[in-house]
Amino acid sequence: MYKKLLQSVREYKRPSLEAPFYVSLEVVMECIIPFIVARLVNSIREGSSFSVLMSYGVVLVVMACLSLTFGIIAGNACSTASCGFAKNLRSDIFRAVQGFSFENLNRFPTSSLVTRLTTDVSDVQQAYMMIVRTAIRGPLMLVFSFIMALIMGGRIAFIFLFTAPFLGLGLFAIASWAMPTFRRLFREYDEFNNTVQENIQGIRAVKAFVREEYEKERFSRRNEAICRNFTRVERILALNNPMMQFCLYVVMIFVLYYGTYRAAVSHGLDIDVGQISSLLTYGMQILGSLMRLSMVFVMITLARESAVRIVEVLEEVPAIPNPPDGLKEIPDGSVEFEGVSFSYSNTKSPCALTNITMKIPSGSTIGIIGATGSSKTTLIQLIPRLYDAASGSVKVGGHDVREYDIKALRSAVSLVLQKNEIFSGTVRDNLKWGDKNATDEEISEACRISCCDEFIGRLPQGYDTFTEQSGTNFSGGQKQRLCIARALLKRPKVLILDDALSAVDTHTDAKIRRALKDYMPETTKIIIAQRISSVEDADRIILMEGGRIRSSGTHRELMETDNVYREIYNSQNAGRNSDA
Repeated sequence: MYKKLLQSVREYKRPSLEAPFYVSLEVVMECIIPFIVARLVNSIREGSSFSVLMSYGVVLVVMACLSLTFGIIAGNACSTASCGFAKNLRSDIFRAVQGFSFENLNRFPTSSLVTRLTTDVSDVQQAYMMIVRTAIRGPLMLVFSFIMALIMGGRIAFIFLFTAPFLGLGLFAIASWAMPTFRRLFREYDEFNNTVQENIQGIRAVKAFVREEYEKERFSRRNEAICRNFTRVERILALNNPMMQFCLYVVMIFVLYYGTYRAAVSHGLDIDVGQISSLLTYGMQILGSLMRLSMVFVMITLARESAVRIVEVLEEVPAIPNPPDGLKEIPDGSVEFEGVSFSYSNTKSPCALTNITMKIPSGSTIGIIGATGSSKTTLIQLIPRLYDAASGSVKVGGHDVREYDIKALRSAVSLVLQKNEIFSGTVRDNLKWGDKNATDEEISEACRISCCDEFIGRLPQGYDTFTEQSGTNFSGGQKQRLCIARALLKRPKVLILDDALSAVDTHTDAKIRRALKDYMPETTKIIIAQRISSVEDADRIILMEGGRIRSSGTHRELMETDNVYREIYNSQNAGRNSDA
């Protein structure tokens, strides 16, 4: 796990190494200063000359300045290293998510990914910052201070060795006690973020059904759970400081009592005032370093759970691998299914698609209809490899889709999904998702074909009008037409409209379909629709039922041969027929 995380250090290796180096120099200066102070105290007691005292003072000032300088350099290097590490880590997680297929994304809820990119990365960043500075400073200060205490105080310094195991056991007990709560806390964070995300995304539905109070109660429950677990963790970790203070005061009392006793008995031969003062300083440094180590220990304990969650994303293997030498060119827009079956789960759950076999010639228009749950969307998602078939093969341009480079394949297949996603920016920015180099003339032409020009011309700033996140300042029909225009700018070999005209009126629907036929005669067009009128003039219509192809043919053929198709048509046109 740690090896995986350290791969994100990359160009910040140098500051990561500089920080411990300058921390080491800072510690050396801090450990020598009490030794010089002890010499100064003894010199004052012995009545040394002013020049001698001044020399000690100059040495102390120089060492203090050096310690400060080394500390500043170490702090800057540490900040650069930790912030850069966090930046790379966020980038690596985001890049990993971009490579996920739909199957991978099903295992990681959106709220969980957001938590890992924000809270978890911040926790790991804090831990890394402590490791490259405090975790180095603590042990060095501990060792150097003990050596100096041993030199200055002899056997009295061994009191510090008796204190350390007590503190170590206490810290281990605190961490073991807090760890289960940390794990529970992260799960609560995921659920909390999911609650907030659902509420914000569905705020219109919340208000339409007057469910504000219910949502407030649900939010409060999650919020209270986080507060309760955080309080429990803080209570456990709060034991750390009193324990450290207790050990500090015990050591000070022992050093003062025993040191004063030995100084009085030996008349300053075994130990003198300067040595006692330096021992107190070294004692505080030793216990201070132990306190800092305890903070590092607690932070690493907290960050470990975050690190595990981050590495889960980084080590997630994309369910749809990209072939190393994949084909870059798609010859044409022909599509072929050969004995294709598919299931969303690897368990023994029923297949969403079963033994699908069909051929779609390049440049033809295919309509797909069927009841909700008949796997129409699942079928077309196999074409651009959003999912891979469990058995059988899907071919585009005469080649299995698994032979293509994924980027090349998806660039040749434009898919307008049921859920229309509009991003914050301008109308022009959203349209250029189809082709970032599209000219104004190409954009205007795509908008004319998708009937976007009818409402874009009425916008205050036309194509430069700002679109809110998720396109909340546009109607459902307007968003659908913008998504179609965006797809057209790709000039795809295969254009798939997955119920992409459901929010427009029948007149606009027919107008768009006629324009598509004239504008893209060589492009294969696959239209999923609920209304038969939307696919009535298709070259072939496929009726799906229970994940299988029930029947296929032209509108006239299906009206004559399939009673289910005929019933759907009659029910949809009952009102029109009665009016006639």
